Amino acid sequence: MSKMHLKLKVNGKSVETLCEPRELLIHVLRERLNLTGPHIGCETSHCGACTVDMNGMSVKSCTVFAAQVQGAEITTIEGLAGPDGMGVLQTSFREHHGLQCGYCTPGMITRAHRLLQENPNPTEEEVRFGMAGNLCRCTGYQNIVKAILHAASELNASKEAAQ
Repeated sequence: MSKMHLKLKVNGKSVETLCEPRELLIHVLRERLNLTGPHIGCETSHCGACTVDMNGMSVKSCTVFAAQVQGAEITTIEGLAGPDGMGVLQTSFREHHGLQCGYCTPGMITRAHRLLQENPNPTEEEVRFGMAGNLCRCTGYQNIVKAILHAASELNASKEAAQ
């Protein structure tokens, strides 16, 4: 199969690579662009470990072909860091122990980021519903929900302070 010249923006930077059109986005990110934050879990879109933000939507990168992302804007967990290291969600996950083994964490945080863009002040029920496509085999979700709700309040407080 012939290679395609793929141009896209990843974590705010323009990137180019050669890949097969049928190559999955998760493999392009990990193997061609060396972004190993998104993890390969089930490869069937059930677990969410590979979740990235694409053009303002959460997508499971194990089900997106390279040919579908030409010119797209992609944000991975690596792109969510703050200027001094970890971003608000990452810090909240650490402080509220919203992780155990950490395998699902990059996808969880990336999905939570989009959820808080869509709904900056969610209820516990809305967080649980919004995160339903991302599975964790370790935590029982309680601390993940707490971490997201705490991050939402921190983000809202910083917005109010800036006004």
